[in-house]
Amino acid sequence: MLQSGARKLGLVLDRLMGREPRHTFSVLQDVSFSVRKGESLGIVGVNGAGKSTLLKMIAGVVAPTRGRIQRHGRIAALLELGAGFHPEYTGRENIFLACALMGLNHAETLDKLDGIIEFSDIGDYIDQPIKHYSSGMVVRLGFAVATCIIPDILITDEVLAVGDESFQKKCVAWLEKYLARGGTLLLCSHSMYHIQKLCKYAIWIDSGKLCMQGSSQDVARSYLSWHEERSRKQSPVKATVENVVPEHTHGIYEVKEMLLNGQPITQKVEIAMAGTLSVSGLIYSPDGRPPNVAIGIVRGDGTPVYGVVSDMDGHPLTSRKTGEYRFRVDFTNLALLPGNYCARSHAMDPEGLRLFDQVEIPFEVFGVSREMGLCRLEHHWIES
Repeated sequence: MLQSGARKLGLVLDRLMGREPRHTFSVLQDVSFSVRKGESLGIVGVNGAGKSTLLKMIAGVVAPTRGRIQRHGRIAALLELGAGFHPEYTGRENIFLACALMGLNHAETLDKLDGIIEFSDIGDYIDQPIKHYSSGMVVRLGFAVATCIIPDILITDEVLAVGDESFQKKCVAWLEKYLARGGTLLLCSHSMYHIQKLCKYAIWIDSGKLCMQGSSQDVARSYLSWHEERSRKQSPVKATVENVVPEHTHGIYEVKEMLLNGQPITQKVEIAMAGTLSVSGLIYSPDGRPPNVAIGIVRGDGTPVYGVVSDMDGHPLTSRKTGEYRFRVDFTNLALLPGNYCARSHAMDPEGLRLFDQVEIPFEVFGVSREMGLCRLEHHWIES
């Protein structure tokens, strides 16, 4: 604590003396982007990446030490819902207080009061001191007050991560109407569904730097793929007899070759949604008996998606030459949603009971979709 206090005092002295501070930490570095009127921008990144600091600087709460921020239009920021409420005041009294801080006079607040109370949906608690409110009720009131004005630019930080499901739906509906009226939205969220649903563009910030910017679908897909790979590295699968890849010898059934859509492992394999994934290769049999092959598809984080064995479909592998058997299976009209995946080939004995060898090749499915999960299921909406 003493060291922290001394550093703060030193920072003040450096500023008073016109010197550059000696102990600094850069939260954001070389982050540059623009948002035009009527556009919606999502901001993604892990906790501590600098997202909230960026929004505070855009809102004018924090001043950048370098660079500049240009803002045109009236800004409303939903950064900390409920911040500024007086715990001893009732919900109704806090509405007048908050609206006054936003520049509304008493008559304007009265005109909007019923709408705010209705949106907050906290009933008779509106006339109770908010120190008796639950956190969810405070959030409801905070969002209701913030939405009583229609700003040119709306900045939100994890607003949709709080409150119950019905309140979140109400917030999303309000944001959609706001965008339809030509509002400009900056949305920070860990929900890639909301980023893709509400935002046309997105940026990805990592360790204070701009990692990627582009369409919300492209950024969300890359961010989720990175998260999956990160999770897999942090939580490696424990080795078992089934998933250990043995040394290639001539005494076991082994995968001698594997191709995805005819491409070698050295090339990145990209497949469009609803396209065709062809997995082919060679299996070596040490005893000349026709082996089986198991084909599996897993998500980038190792989550199993689908698996099938040639023996299940009664499909014999084709003998190419002594000891080698060719296989190929086509997954047509690929139902996988956009993201990173791996295809795995496993050499199996003729009985289809034991796995001996494994080779995997990563591939990416690209396309535009706001659906959730791993795959697209055939469905039809029916009028009831």
